[in-house]
Amino acid sequence: MDFKDCVQQRYATKRFDGRPIPDAAIRELLELVRLAPSALNLQPWRIKVVSDPGRKEALKPAAFDQDQITTCSHLLVFCADPDYDGLIRRLDALLKTNGVPEETRSAIVEMAARFAGPMTPEERLAWSEAQTYLALSNALHGAKSLGFDSCPMTGFDPAAFSRLLAIPAPLVPVILCPVGYAADSPGPKIRLPLEEILV
Repeated sequence: MDFKDCVQQRYATKRFDGRPIPDAAIRELLELVRLAPSALNLQPWRIKVVSDPGRKEALKPAAFDQDQITTCSHLLVFCADPDYDGLIRRLDALLKTNGVPEETRSAIVEMAARFAGPMTPEERLAWSEAQTYLALSNALHGAKSLGFDSCPMTGFDPAAFSRLLAIPAPLVPVILCPVGYAADSPGPKIRLPLEEILV
């Protein structure tokens, strides 16, 4: 399926049929997410994958009892990582491992440190949250390209998810992406005309 078809056919699935997605397909989806862009390549996100039915059932009340949580095959919990000291160290190591020339590596790391240095903790979290949505986009369109469905969900209690999934600080769950095979049908795709989104 080409990208245009993915964009046109993707919709926010409200109920899945419960069939499991093969592990190989989930792995392929996560590889697509891994390749998402991020500013300075800091990749300030982590993903918790939940497939156990009992655990999904326990999470459902913390997501306002929405059916997607328990009917999906896998629930991807996207977490923002605001630890910029750690992110920059990780990027530095990644650049070294991949043989990036010293001069280039140093320039990138220095630029990242200058960028993050003056930010408050709140600004760091907000910036990481925004970057995490880039990874989510790969998940939404990647799922459709692989033949299954998804739904972006912000209606949940991040603190409860952190507690129930033992997500370590400073990671913060920011958006959910259940994936599976749809048990509902999409309505018409209603969007503003192009002229109304151009400034």
